[in-house]
Amino acid sequence: MSVPKQRHTKQRRDAKRDRFKIKTVKTVTCPKCGKQKIQHKACPHCGYYKGKEVVNTLKKKVGKKKK
Repeated sequence: MSVPKQRHTKQRRDAKRDRFKIKTVKTVTCPKCGKQKIQHKACPHCGYYKGKEVVNTLKKKVGKKKK
């Protein structure tokens, strides 16, 4: 196994680690229900995106209760 000839500086070490940090998720309030949701995604609570219902959340809740 090879051994590095010289030691890397703290600046180089930290710059490398900086690329792997966890980024925060951007959230916005849903205009329909007012809860937090991820940008450019359908709201998981009401199922609306850009004023149109794209996911029927009531149908999913009723299906889970029957089982």
